[in-house]
Amino acid sequence: MRLVTFETGGTQRIGVVTDEGIVDLSHTSLPPDMIGLIAAWAQHEAEVRRYAAATKPHFAISAVRLKAPVPRPPKILAIGLNYADHIAETGREKPARQVWFAKMSNAVNGPYNAIEIPRASDAVDYEAELVFVVGKKCRHVPREKAHEVVFGYCAGNDVTARDWQYASPQWILGKSFDTHAPFGPWIVTADEIADPHTLGIRSLVNGEVRQNSNTRELVFNIYDQIAHLSQAMTLEPGDVIFTGTPGGVGTAMKPPTYLKAGDVVRVEIDGIGAIETRAQAEGDTPKF
Repeated sequence: MRLVTFETGGTQRIGVVTDEGIVDLSHTSLPPDMIGLIAAWAQHEAEVRRYAAATKPHFAISAVRLKAPVPRPPKILAIGLNYADHIAETGREKPARQVWFAKMSNAVNGPYNAIEIPRASDAVDYEAELVFVVGKKCRHVPREKAHEVVFGYCAGNDVTARDWQYASPQWILGKSFDTHAPFGPWIVTADEIADPHTLGIRSLVNGEVRQNSNTRELVFNIYDQIAHLSQAMTLEPGDVIFTGTPGGVGTAMKPPTYLKAGDVVRVEIDGIGAIETRAQAEGDTPKF
């Protein structure tokens, strides 16, 4: 099942994507937002499936604006240096422990919205990533049970201001510029993905393939990540986790090649779909 958050007529709604369009769930007594639906999924899943199967779509996808599936996640966490080919191109050693950072919620962006080239950076890079969404409140999850807390999967782009990232041992600022966490275009529920560790993943910039790998190359896979993170913190419904990027990022090209206004970045993941964002220069008007 593919679940979306979308906007039409100035109203934000959630729905189910079918082959014919979007079935709007706002016509039901279901929770009105994605986090509420995820948190109550065990209670409402059967109802959602029945309603989606029996209802003619209310909207064509082209007639609405798709938002990030979880517009305001409780947490956005991301792991670094998690594909062998990406580690090699950075010249670093394979990490013995998982390397985590946060992206702030202001970075959340829709799957087809523009990403900003900020005034403060001239080294904005792309990172194609498999994203998963947490489905249950959990702590100290054994690795062998970690699959039980994954609600579903998205395609994501961990957009990064490299000059800000490299200026500090803490990556949070370089990873958290406005618009720099597009993901979607929907959540594919976990039951639709037999094995999240066998998915082709690609990024294209202006139609040129830059990254082309498979999630089987993850150093620490999704279940390792959940087991590790949940030792430190309670994971909650709607938490969004970026799982790492393969080799082929712009900063590793010779010479480094960063995004400029007008560039179009497409991220594709087999079985999930694609997001596509155009880079645009940040405006000059102060925002206060």
